[in-house]
Amino acid sequence: MKQPLVALTVALLCLLTGCTTSGDAGQTSSPATVETESQSQPAPGSQAQGGPSSSLSEPQGKEETSSVGQNLDRDAALQIALKNAGVEQQDAYRIKVQQDWENGIPIFDIEFETNYGDYDYEITVETGEIVGIDYEVEEEFLYTLGGSPVTAEEAKAIVQQKVPGAPLESIQIWEERDDGRSRYEGELYYQNMKYEFEIDPQTGILLDWSADFKG
Repeated sequence: MKQPLVALTVALLCLLTGCTTSGDAGQTSSPATVETESQSQPAPGSQAQGGPSSSLSEPQGKEETSSVGQNLDRDAALQIALKNAGVEQQDAYRIKVQQDWENGIPIFDIEFETNYGDYDYEITVETGEIVGIDYEVEEEFLYTLGGSPVTAEEAKAIVQQKVPGAPLESIQIWEERDDGRSRYEGELYYQNMKYEFEIDPQTGILLDWSADFKG
């Protein structure tokens, strides 16, 4: 009878001192470890969101710059051509304004006619710069346009007025005679453009004028 009583006493003492809780502690330690590991990892998707959001700002800025906008429209391009030609819009007819490309640059190709000649202009869409001109005055209308005789030096000044900023000494001019009629011919290189022209000495009128971009 003493042995069962001793065993019961030992079991009661172990229960009171907690010696049987070591197994429970081992069971509860595992969830605590898992929770710590999950907290130490980055929040899901935090790196993916940070990278693209910062890199997207550059393309947006570049697109705004490239679309700077304010490209020329057809009517504005026509007005540039008419002003350069010295032609009022009511005096121009059979007007054509078409978008095209020249040396990889978008341009407007502008054509119009007047009672005394035909005009053809090439004007850049982005800047409004004239990169090509070609027109010729019909000689049968020459004397109906008025004018007065000019010397070679005065003819140079006429060309300089058409190309503001061009040095007078850079304008080359000489006199030619064709079919019994004299005319001044010449050329000018200025700011990547080559100009060729003919001027009537009797009237000072530009008979022929062409300009081509040589950049």
